[in-house]
Amino acid sequence: MAAWKLLLVGSGGREHALAWALAKSPKVEKVFVCPGNGGTETAGAKVSNVAVPAGSNFEGWVKFAVENDIKMVVAGPEQPLVDGIASAFKKVGIPLFGPSKEAAQLEGSKAFSKDFMKRHRIPTAAYEVFTDFEKAKAYVEGFKGEYVIKASGLAAGKGVLLPESLEEAIEGLRSIMVDNVFGDAGSEVVIEERLTGEEVSVLAFSDGYTVIPMPAAQDHKRAYDGDKGPNTGGMGAYAPAPIFTPELAAEVKRTVLQATVDGMRRDGIPFVGILYAGLMLTPSGPKVLEFNVRFGDPETQVVLPLLESDLAEIMLATAEGRLDSVSVTFKQACAATVVMAAKGYPGSYEKGKEITIAKDIPSDVTVFHAGTKLANGKLTTSGGRVLAVTGVAPTLEQALERANANIKLVSFEGAEFRKDIGHRAIKLLSSKKSSGATYEQAGVSIDAGNLLVEKIKPLVKATRRPGADADLGGFGGLFDLKAAGYEDAVLVSGTDGVGTKLKIAQAIGKHDTIGIDLVAMSVNDVVVQGAEPLFFLDYFATSKLEVDVARDVVAGIAAGCKESGCALIGGETAEMPGIYQQGDYDLAGFVVGAVERNAVLPRLETIVAGDALLGIPSSGVHSNGFSLVRHVIARAGLDYSSPCPFSTPRPNQTLGEALLTPTRLYVKQMLPAIKKGLIKSMAHITGGGFTDNVPRALPDGFGVKIDVGAWTLPPVFKWLKEVGKIEAAELARTFNCGVGMVLIVARENVAEVKELLKEGGETVYDMGEVVKDSKKSVELIGAEKAWA
Repeated sequence: MAAWKLLLVGSGGREHALAWALAKSPKVEKVFVCPGNGGTETAGAKVSNVAVPAGSNFEGWVKFAVENDIKMVVAGPEQPLVDGIASAFKKVGIPLFGPSKEAAQLEGSKAFSKDFMKRHRIPTAAYEVFTDFEKAKAYVEGFKGEYVIKASGLAAGKGVLLPESLEEAIEGLRSIMVDNVFGDAGSEVVIEERLTGEEVSVLAFSDGYTVIPMPAAQDHKRAYDGDKGPNTGGMGAYAPAPIFTPELAAEVKRTVLQATVDGMRRDGIPFVGILYAGLMLTPSGPKVLEFNVRFGDPETQVVLPLLESDLAEIMLATAEGRLDSVSVTFKQACAATVVMAAKGYPGSYEKGKEITIAKDIPSDVTVFHAGTKLANGKLTTSGGRVLAVTGVAPTLEQALERANANIKLVSFEGAEFRKDIGHRAIKLLSSKKSSGATYEQAGVSIDAGNLLVEKIKPLVKATRRPGADADLGGFGGLFDLKAAGYEDAVLVSGTDGVGTKLKIAQAIGKHDTIGIDLVAMSVNDVVVQGAEPLFFLDYFATSKLEVDVARDVVAGIAAGCKESGCALIGGETAEMPGIYQQGDYDLAGFVVGAVERNAVLPRLETIVAGDALLGIPSSGVHSNGFSLVRHVIARAGLDYSSPCPFSTPRPNQTLGEALLTPTRLYVKQMLPAIKKGLIKSMAHITGGGFTDNVPRALPDGFGVKIDVGAWTLPPVFKWLKEVGKIEAAELARTFNCGVGMVLIVARENVAEVKELLKEGGETVYDMGEVVKDSKKSVELIGAEKAWA
């Protein structure tokens, strides 16, 4: 049997709960708590308090750990982690459960945390960071809406201000940045939009790769019943939180927890320990309020009593990077805790009040000590939050009843506690019992759909054009051809999707350009017929509507429509639980264009041998061939977060970001030459490359010769060809190879067409000519040499 000795640093209720859980392990011989409290002092033979000074660089604790053969160190509070305790023990080869100093910046610096979330597209409130008081003051003076002011550094939980007026905000900024009430913690402030909804805390074990969440908890910050009074460190908590559904849990694990751990690793700062996400469940989905890098208090007092597995084993496996090798399971039960505080807390309060705890505490109730001290055999109060009484039961109602009923077994002079812990959860559970089934319970949120409509209305409105007002809300979209200036119009329609390029957008959480691809794939097909795109409709299908994701997608669609001169007049958003995987969505687009009857393309009867082929550059892979792209990436042993292995116009892109470069739109630059009747035929180079698409623009009996030396093969295709060992012929029948649109033009009109295109900012390649060929073949001249 193993005989592990552990060192636990800290002195609060969290540390008593941790010592209690660690001591249950059959592998643990001793838990030393430094400095501990009255609860850890009386926790039994396996737990002992030790008074060891840390030293200026933790050398006191390191010396104690080495001399006492400590198997693992557990850091309870955040300050030692932010100060770099992990590296001190790493130097002597003793595992520490907790993140490195660099990774602890997730809690130690709100500016670092917000910038990290922005960089890795983790949902959070919009924000700005300031180090100058006058600039911060000017920002809040011009801010529309409610906001939160946060001291960036550690401020003992007091550095968050919720101003109710501009005067209060300026005074708060002055106290933080000028008067330095929080010291260095206030040298930098974060001002962010104030989110609304219910708060939930989700704690998760992470070894830098694997993420295992614990049951979500909700706490009560206000001091008095009815959520009134000043903010505290927490007056009670319960878990699991009924509002945090399995669907929300899956979404948060994917978009917040795993995304954070993966992002930290990609940034070269692996996160090991407890990742604590403080979330706001907003109408548009869960958003991160803050990250902590340790167990919470009082959340620990309700989460650990639900843990069935061996906490010591889990922590050691986490610290050693093998979390996936141990079992982590939780009871099918609920826990609730009620905090007993000293009279006057969170303001000034007296200490030294004697505490009495009954000996007949039920087995399903645990009293965790926080601000207590044992001296001369007497247990007394030594802090604001003194104890927490935790009950565990099959249901939340029963757990709350256990905790509240057993408060009477603990007493000290002036004890204050709330009697309504869990009131929001009870109300929610009661409403579920009393109400019938709803569409939302089935996984479809009408409210989320309505919120999305409100968020995209301004985007849609910006695509207005003659013939369409681009208003949403009707049963159908209208377009007035006469108002658009058409007399004898032929309508041209097109529909398309974006294929497996979607998987990249979903993998890296970047959704604001994929809508441009959707529009481009449809409008480029319509312009090939000589038509001007008039209006566009989209279809967005998903398992669960994530409003901000959908809004970003529609923003891209609107941008594509605006650039193409067509109105976004409507669409369909389909929420279909069980059809799609969590986080997946699919897109389809439909466009209608118009062309005067006598100007329809192609004019196949006019094409003759010798006509010129002009090529218009692509922006990259566009939206076809991504199944092969993904195959090559896997073959190369890369992922979408890898640094881009080929040169791109934008430096320092990841591979995923580079591949999401949107498909080019070929509308406005083409229309002048089309309307002048200078173009005989066009081919949009999509799936099938040159080999399959150019023949679609030719009459029977003709083929083309393409001089591939007329342009340079873009770096992305060179890389794909080299790494995937793709033959030139396969490259040409799969990808656009750097040319997104091919024009067939009479030789005598080439100069004028080039001039018109250059006026539109376009580059033009002289890429070949039409030839007599009964097989309509595409001959690539010099491909093996030019594309070598």
